[in-house]
Amino acid sequence: MRHRFHFTAVPMLLSVFLSHANAQKPAVESEPFGTMPTGEIVQQFTLRNTNGAQAKVIEFGAIITELSVPDKVGKRTNVVLASDSLETYLQGFPAAAVMGRYAGRIGGGRFLLEGTPIQVTKNAGENHIHGGSKHFGKLLWKGVQPKAENGASVELQYASPDGEEGFPGTLNVSVTYALTDANELKIQYKASTDKITVINLTNHAYFNLAGAGGDVLKHVLQIEADRTTVVNKSLIPTGEFASVNQTDLDFRSPRPIGERIEKLYGTLGGAFRGYDHTYELRGENGTLRLAATVSEPTSGRVMECFTTEPAVQLFTANGFNNNPFPKHGGFCLETQHYPDSPNRPEFPSVVLRPGVSWTSSTIFRFTVKENNP
Repeated sequence: MRHRFHFTAVPMLLSVFLSHANAQKPAVESEPFGTMPTGEIVQQFTLRNTNGAQAKVIEFGAIITELSVPDKVGKRTNVVLASDSLETYLQGFPAAAVMGRYAGRIGGGRFLLEGTPIQVTKNAGENHIHGGSKHFGKLLWKGVQPKAENGASVELQYASPDGEEGFPGTLNVSVTYALTDANELKIQYKASTDKITVINLTNHAYFNLAGAGGDVLKHVLQIEADRTTVVNKSLIPTGEFASVNQTDLDFRSPRPIGERIEKLYGTLGGAFRGYDHTYELRGENGTLRLAATVSEPTSGRVMECFTTEPAVQLFTANGFNNNPFPKHGGFCLETQHYPDSPNRPEFPSVVLRPGVSWTSSTIFRFTVKENNP
């Protein structure tokens, strides 16, 4: 059965750098990217806006393989860590893939769903993470090209069967990537189910606004959050929140990612090797609002992250070991619900019922700052 996810690529502000003569029409092209062990062909879709910005998405894992945006002199570089080989992804290459059915951790891999015990795959010790052993980022989706009102887009679709990785209900999922002329990559998720279930989707893109090769410790980050979740040594939330005030987790004003990261090494009994923290975003859950802003001083690239989700997970590639990227060679801003929400009634609900259409939106907007300090 083919798996489906829906991504929407968002526009990037490139017109400052490119002349009208070089402008292109929004376009979507597809070509084979590789062949699955089962013999199925994996298509890659290339999205281009009128300014020449480019995004590429493959059907395997609904993975973003390229997101090329300009620096302060107009040079375009791929700002997501990626590979041009399907075999590399099949072998577990860290990727800008969709995580689901449940992004993040579920304590003990179990929860009650209206009184019914549910046991899902334990793939992180005694816990569940990111949807299981064969999560959505390891499955084959079906790509279709919808009509785009603004720019180029591709919709990826997957039907997750009842009981996959232990989750109840047949879940029909779509993810649309749209690349608009505002130089934003828009990601629109939709899902429906035939049985009551839980859902929490995100994209696990590793960004490096300078391009692959170095670390992201000099990237300057601001997060629109005053609190983080409190977790135990297995990184499962306790249900409590803690203020970031006067802590190493405080990004309420712009700070380099690497300014205090070493203070986290070995904390919580060795659980932390950098940032891997869930931030409670300000504003109303379900409304599109600014979650974080990141800038890279040398290139001048700026990325703003907007989301309708209640939280964002900051992760700094703590386990990378130069194969192929260095430690802290990328950062993730995973827009999502809180980890272990199925066991935490005090958290926003992740329950999806039949007859209800679930949606979620995230936007990555790219601009430049010409005079970085």
